[in-house]
Amino acid sequence: MLVLEKNHELGGATQSKQIFEGLEARLSIYSYLLSLLPQFIIDDLGLQLELIPRQTASYSAQFQSDTWRELLLLNNDPNQNQQAFKRLLGSQSEYEGYLQIQGMQEQIASVIWPSLTEPLVSRDEMINRLDSKGREAWQALIEEPLGELIERKLSSDLVRGLLFTDAKIGVSTHPNDSSLLQNRCFLYHIIGRGTGEWRVPKGGMGKLVNELIRVCSETGNVTFATRTEVKSIERAKNRLSILFDQDGNEDYAEARFGLCSASRMELEQLIGKSDESLEVDEGTAFKVNMLLKRLPRLRSGTCSSEAAFAGTFHFNEGYSQMLDSYHDSVRGIMPVIPPGETYCHSLSDPSILSDELQSQGFHTLTLFGLDMPYRLFEQDNENARSIALERYLASLNQYLEDPIEDCLAIDANGQLCIEAMSAVDLLEKIHLPKGNIFHGDLSWPFAETNEEVGQWGVETDFPNLYLCGSSAKRGGAVSGIPGYNAARKVLQSVTSTSL
Repeated sequence: MLVLEKNHELGGATQSKQIFEGLEARLSIYSYLLSLLPQFIIDDLGLQLELIPRQTASYSAQFQSDTWRELLLLNNDPNQNQQAFKRLLGSQSEYEGYLQIQGMQEQIASVIWPSLTEPLVSRDEMINRLDSKGREAWQALIEEPLGELIERKLSSDLVRGLLFTDAKIGVSTHPNDSSLLQNRCFLYHIIGRGTGEWRVPKGGMGKLVNELIRVCSETGNVTFATRTEVKSIERAKNRLSILFDQDGNEDYAEARFGLCSASRMELEQLIGKSDESLEVDEGTAFKVNMLLKRLPRLRSGTCSSEAAFAGTFHFNEGYSQMLDSYHDSVRGIMPVIPPGETYCHSLSDPSILSDELQSQGFHTLTLFGLDMPYRLFEQDNENARSIALERYLASLNQYLEDPIEDCLAIDANGQLCIEAMSAVDLLEKIHLPKGNIFHGDLSWPFAETNEEVGQWGVETDFPNLYLCGSSAKRGGAVSGIPGYNAARKVLQSVTSTSL
C-alpha cells in the first residue's frame, strides 16, 4: 500500500502539536474527542489507545432576566443530575422530559450504531428493527424536525439549548429546518458507542495517528509519502493511474484499488469533473486553542471550575440565543454574542502536559464556536478572525470571575498562548472544503435509494475507487468507520473477482 499525503505530516485533522513556543504542551488542535470510533476497530488493528471517560458530561450557564442559571450534568450519576434539574427549575417535570428524550436517543442508537459497519439497509428495514416505542422515537428524531420534539418535551430555554447544540455543531441550521440537517447532525453526536458518550484519547488525538502509523509500519507493506499532492486519477484496463507531485517532482503510480480520504469535492476534481458540477456546503466552525497558566474562576457560587471545564462547557447556547445567532449568520452578519463551548483536555488527561507545566497548574482549553460561516471570512480573513475571537472571548467572559485573557500562558516569544482558526483557515491548513468539518452536509446513516441498499457508502463513479474519509456515507467524524467500510468493499471486490 502507498499512502500519499499532501501535508508535511500525516493525520489531517487528527493531530497533536506543540503549538506554543517553549512550552511542552501537545494540544489536539483540530478534533479532540472520540465517540464514533468502534472499540472493535481499535482491537482489530491492535492500537494501544486508551479512551478516558469524562466525569462531567456538560455544564451550561445562562443569564435570564439578570438571573444566573446553571446546570451541571455528570456521567453515570443520575441522582446528582436529577437534583441539578430541581435546583435549576424547582420541579421534576423538565428532568422527566430530558430522560424521555435520552431514552429515545438510546432506542435509535441501538439499531443505527451496530449498522454503521455493515452494508447499507433501507429506511424501512431499519424501522423494522425497532419495537413500537422505538418507532415513536424514529418518528420524532428522524421524520420530524428536531425542534418539535424539544419544544414538546422541554420548557427551559437553557435545557432546550443544551439538547440542540448537538444538532448545530459545524453546520448552519435551526430547530425547525425542513431539510432535517439538524436531525442528521444530532444523530451522529448521540449514537456513538451506543450511548452518545464522548471520551478523551489519552495522549491527545495525535496518539491515534501515531498508533495507526505504528501498526501500518510493522506490516512492512505500507509506504508513506508526505508533501505529495495528487494531481489526477485516471482509470484504464481496470487499474488506476495516479499522477502526483512530490517536492516538485512529478511521478505516477498504478494501483488495483484507490481509497480517498480527501473530500468528495477534491476527488471529483481529480477524476476530471468540471467545477460547475461541484457544490460545497460551507462550514460554520470557529476553533480556538489555548494554554492557560491557571483555570479561570466561575461566577457560579456552587460549581467549581474543575467540574465545569472537565466536560463540555456551553456558553450562550440557549435555545433562543442560537436561533438569533443563526439568523444573523445566514444574513451575513457576524453574531455579536456568538454561542460556543469549551473543553479542558488536561483535566481528564494531564499526560499531554510536561511534569513542569502540570506542577505549575497549567491547563489546555479548546473553544469551539458556532454560526461563523465561511462567507464571513472569505474577503478579509485576518480582520474578521480577530473580531470573531474578541467576541467569543467576551461571550465566555460573561460567566467568569477572571477574564480568560488574564489566565493565558505566555510563550517563549512573549506572546499569549492562543490560536484561532476560521473556516477559511481550516480550508487552507487541512483542506476542508469551505472549512466544513464534515466535508459537507451529513447524510442519513441508511440507504436513501434502492441503488444504495447493499452498498458500503464508499462507492464512486469508478468501480475500484472508494471514499474512505468524512465524505463517505456514514462519514463526517473521527470514527474510522468510512475506512473500515472501504476496506470491506475492497475485500468484497477481491473475493468476487477471484470467484
